[in-house]
Amino acid sequence: MSDDGSDGDPDCPGHGLGTRSVHAGQRADPETGAMAPAIHQTTSYVFEDADTAASRYALEDDGYIYSRIANPTVTTLEDRLASLEGGAGAVATGSGMAALDSATLVLAEAGDTVVCSTDTYGGTSTYFSKTASRRNIETTFVPTLEYDAYEDAIDEDTAFVHVETIGNPSLVTPDFERLSEIAHENGVPLVVDNTFATPALCRPLEHGADVVWESTTKWLHGSGTTVGGVLVDGGAFPWGEHGYDEIAGQNHAYHDVDFSRDFPDAPFAATVRYRSLRSLGNQQSPFDAWQTLQGLESLPLRVAKHCENAAIVADYLADHDDVAWVTYPGLDSHTTHDNASQYLADYGGMVAFGLEGSDGSDVAPSGERASPTGYEAGKRFCENVDLAQFLANIGDAKTLVIHPASTTHGQLSPEEQEEAGVTRDLVRMSVGIEDPADILADLEDAIETATRETTEGQVDT
Repeated sequence: MSDDGSDGDPDCPGHGLGTRSVHAGQRADPETGAMAPAIHQTTSYVFEDADTAASRYALEDDGYIYSRIANPTVTTLEDRLASLEGGAGAVATGSGMAALDSATLVLAEAGDTVVCSTDTYGGTSTYFSKTASRRNIETTFVPTLEYDAYEDAIDEDTAFVHVETIGNPSLVTPDFERLSEIAHENGVPLVVDNTFATPALCRPLEHGADVVWESTTKWLHGSGTTVGGVLVDGGAFPWGEHGYDEIAGQNHAYHDVDFSRDFPDAPFAATVRYRSLRSLGNQQSPFDAWQTLQGLESLPLRVAKHCENAAIVADYLADHDDVAWVTYPGLDSHTTHDNASQYLADYGGMVAFGLEGSDGSDVAPSGERASPTGYEAGKRFCENVDLAQFLANIGDAKTLVIHPASTTHGQLSPEEQEEAGVTRDLVRMSVGIEDPADILADLEDAIETATRETTEGQVDT
C-alpha cells in the first residue's frame, strides 16, 4: 500500500511530471494484461488462513483487510499522487474536507491549538473555528504575510501551522521556507493546502512543508464530476521528538504498534490510514479514485491551458473601464507576485476582481437611476454569465464564477471576511480551458449587464 514510501511503478522515479501523471503507481494487470486500472468494487478481501488474518489486523502484513482502510484502486491513486507531490506516502479521502479532518484527528487533541493563515477557504476557516472548536481544539488566525504573527501565535499547545499555497480567494502565496523555519523552530509541522496550485505548479514538500493536502475534486480531477481529497506525507518530520504520540510511541488504539517505528518511511500517512480512515470512515471510494486517475493523466496539459487563459483574462480585466480592481499572481501589482514567481511554475488558473459600483452610502430617490453597489454588481455578474457557470467549484475544465461574500464565505462575519481578503465586491473566477476569445466575449456581456444603471433596484432592460 502507499504508506511504505513507494512510488508504485519503479520505472517512474526520475521521470518528469507528465510521465508520472500517466504511469506512476500503475502496471498492467498480471493476470489479464489489462493496462487500464481496474475498479476493485469490493468491501472485503479473503484471508488465506487465520495467521494471515491475524498478521494483517496486527499491521504486520500490509495486505488488504477492508476497503474502509485500503483498496487496490485507491492505492493506485495514492501512489500516483505521492509521486507527483514528491511525498513518501499518501492517503485518499472522500473529500478535501475529509482530508483536513483526518489530519487534524491525528495531529491535535483536546486542549491543542492550530495556527492558520487568514487567507483561507471559507470552509476550512469554518471547520477550524466552528467544528474543531467543538472538540476543544482552538484556532488562532494570523495575517498570512505577517510572519512575526505566526511566531507569536505558536505556543506549547500548538499542533500545527496551516496555510494555502495560493490563498482562496485572495490568491496570496506565502513564503513557505520562512514559514517552515518558524514552525520547525517551535517543533510543529507545516501543513499546506495545495489545491489551488496542484503539484503541476508547486510541490510544497520541496520547500519545507511536512504535510500536503488537496481537494482532488478540483484541478487534479478536472471535470467537475467527482468529489475527493488526499493527504501526502513528506516523511521527514521528527514526530517522536515533539510529542506526537498518535504517530510516535505506543499507539493507544493498537497494541504494540508504533507507527514511526513500524512505518518509518511515511508514519503520518500510516497513522491517518489506520486511525482516521478506520475510525471516521472517510475513505475515497474505488470508483471515485478510478475517475480521478483518468483526470490525472491530463493534469499538466490542462493546468498549462488554465494558466494561459487566466493570464489573458487578467490582462483584459486590468484594462476594463468597468473593473475596479484585479487580483492575479501573475500581475506585477499583486502583493505576492515575487513569492508566486519563486514558488510556482506558473501563476494558476484563478482570477479575482471587483466591478465598479457605488459604495452603497447613497440611496437614490424613488424613480431615479442609480449605479449598483459593488456587492450587487458582483452578484449580478454571476447571474448574467452564459459560457461561464455560476456554481461552487473551481478547477473544472469549464470557466466558473462565484461571489464569495454571499456564498462560500457568507457564513463568516464581516470582520472575518475582511481578514480572509474577501471584499464585498469580490468575484472569484476559475478560468477554464475554452477558447479565450469566447471567455472574453462572455465576460464583456456579463460586465455590461452587471454594471448597468438601475431604477429602484431593478436591472434596466
